[in-house]
Amino acid sequence: MTRKIAGLSLSYRLAVTSRSLAALLGGYLLASMASVCIALLAPLPQVDATLTGLLLSFVFYLLAFIWCFACRSAWRAWLGVLAPSMLLAVTNLLAYRMQTL
Repeated sequence: MTRKIAGLSLSYRLAVTSRSLAALLGGYLLASMASVCIALLAPLPQVDATLTGLLLSFVFYLLAFIWCFACRSAWRAWLGVLAPSMLLAVTNLLAYRMQTL
């Protein structure tokens, strides 16, 4: 005899799992990239820019988490955190190269 567990389909469970992973992993990636970008580009002393980037990274992580569960699909959730993360990564690379010249 098989039981239905809470009546939820496998595709729904996988979509929620994918959104959760996008929120946790993608949100962390976005927050860390935003933190580095702010630390590199803020027109403040280095210590203040780093602290500002660190504190604002919590806001970025929260917004990414909310975004992942507000999207219509898990694909949009992943795209919504990975695309800005890659854009920030390129910005970080360029800013770092400009500072080390």
